[in-house]
Amino acid sequence: MEIHSFRTPGLGDQTYLLEHEGKAILVDPQRDISRFLDEAAARDLELRFVLETHLHNDYVSGAEQAALRTGAELVLPAAAAAAYRYTPAFHLEEIQGNDGLTIRPLHTPGHTPEHTSYLILLDGKEIAVFSGGSLLVGSAGRPDLLGLERAETLARLQHQSLHRLAALPGEVELLPTHGEGSFCTSSGAGLYTSTIADEVASNPLLQITDPDEMAKEMLRLPMPIPGFYRYMGPTNTLGVAPMPESTKPVLTLDGFDRDAVNVLDMRPRQRQATGLVPGSVGIEMATDFASWAGWLLPYNEPVAIVADADQDVDEAIVQLAQIGFDSVVGVVTDLPDGGLGPGFTLVDLDQAIKLVNEGVQVLDVRMPSELEQVRLPGAVERFVPDVFEHGAPAQLDRTAPVLVACAGGRRAAIAASRLVIDGFSDVRVLTGAGVPDLASAAA
Repeated sequence: MEIHSFRTPGLGDQTYLLEHEGKAILVDPQRDISRFLDEAAARDLELRFVLETHLHNDYVSGAEQAALRTGAELVLPAAAAAAYRYTPAFHLEEIQGNDGLTIRPLHTPGHTPEHTSYLILLDGKEIAVFSGGSLLVGSAGRPDLLGLERAETLARLQHQSLHRLAALPGEVELLPTHGEGSFCTSSGAGLYTSTIADEVASNPLLQITDPDEMAKEMLRLPMPIPGFYRYMGPTNTLGVAPMPESTKPVLTLDGFDRDAVNVLDMRPRQRQATGLVPGSVGIEMATDFASWAGWLLPYNEPVAIVADADQDVDEAIVQLAQIGFDSVVGVVTDLPDGGLGPGFTLVDLDQAIKLVNEGVQVLDVRMPSELEQVRLPGAVERFVPDVFEHGAPAQLDRTAPVLVACAGGRRAAIAASRLVIDGFSDVRVLTGAGVPDLASAAA
């Protein structure tokens, strides 16, 4: 038996393909299923089952389409109540695979009410458990994504679920879906995989014996919830269309109605700094490109992408489709040097220290948990999504220079594009360093 993993770094998630005696099981697939099915075909595997641990809140699932395309049996938690055909997985009601392989569903509510983990047995021996958003490496799936009203109840359920999984034999391999980089984790989840024994020894949440204490700990420092998350559960419940085409028509700036389309600039921040299309949101291309786009733009409204000619636009479109943004109308690559409107100024740490010493106004756009670690005295603090939702903070003077900073420059550049929209005349972006560096220099 072999287990192959597929990372989606920008969403902090992992999909698995279990191979055994010419058959395969696909677990928690992202929407872009070709990469999984191509791997199965390259290994000459017949896809027998597609397993979903829960109705995902952070991405659009490819499970239904994978099953439809291959004829595999789609298995969802019994209580998922999805609006399409699937085999319900009931707690401890085993599903027989081939040649001694057994799938044993374990009801592990907490991240979601229906959440189910899948224990894999080979010839009766427990080998691995796909734990989805329940027990993670060094953490657990957060219980507040369905609303704060249910969060405490789900946190207490998560306590029971974690200890249910912790009771498995220590050598069982732990294969979670959520991991480092996912906003579905309740705290800083570890990298990828682990074992039950390692988690029993080191996972701080497993050291908590009382469910109420678990709830307090998991909800002590609420994490932000990306704006697009609210659409993922309903989408995955009702059914998902196949992936859209990744290639989109080339547009000119005059070839579409800019008032009816959101303009998304994926160029490097150094290019954005020289000038932005008026009204555009700048999110330079990276593995988390779509996560920020989904958080900051109106959900699945028409989007035109601005890119340099040598950038991988197809990858950007795939990322957007992974979270249900299917309305990309085209791509603009003919921007003149300098863009069409104002941009911002990139500054290094030494320049930023000089500006702070001169009394420049500072906008810190890190998230709340980062602020708890290090603060810069006098800085105006607004997390990036709050800047987009509510506009520039009223404390900032639009006619005076403003230094925008985060931890390294990426989020600061995103926020800077919004300040440009809001009419700030002199926006500086600290790049290659961040607020902790400024605070250390000030100390």
